[in-house]
Amino acid sequence: MYYVTEYESPVGLLTLASDGEHLAGLWLAGQKYHSASVPLPLQRDDGLTAFATVKNWLDRYFAGLRPEIAEIALAPLGGEFRQTVWALLGEIPYGETSTYGALAAGVAKRMGKEKMSARAVGGAVGHNPISIIIPCHRVVGSGGSLTGYAGGIDKKIKLLTLEGVDMTRFRTPTRGTAL
Repeated sequence: MYYVTEYESPVGLLTLASDGEHLAGLWLAGQKYHSASVPLPLQRDDGLTAFATVKNWLDRYFAGLRPEIAEIALAPLGGEFRQTVWALLGEIPYGETSTYGALAAGVAKRMGKEKMSARAVGGAVGHNPISIIIPCHRVVGSGGSLTGYAGGIDKKIKLLTLEGVDMTRFRTPTRGTAL
């Protein structure tokens, strides 16, 4: 059984999902692939200790503090490739960014491959079921494009700005699937 609750944040309503002990999902309202990674039906339970821990983490994050990912017991559902990508996302420091190409090189190294497709990595980034805590918003295009964010480019900009990222280095795409 998976449980769900909500959290009102500066970037809108967030939905949290848990298996009772671990965080399995965190989605922004309207996010692409919202709740697609957890088995349905979801039962509402606002009193889970796991949710209280996550809400405290989010309170501190949105207050401009730097809570550690390791404070949350995470259990995102996905295969080995996606798990590898999500683990690397978790290593991008607060207030910093990485590129899809850099992530692809890291994934290739971890999986013992010569190279990895940045596009395939982008797909795994886009399917990250635990937004914000597993910081997929910190991934940008190699040419300075903010590229896509399943929760919306406007939310990505807000999150990066909150973290103190110098946004003058980036440009917002004006067309394509990145919006």
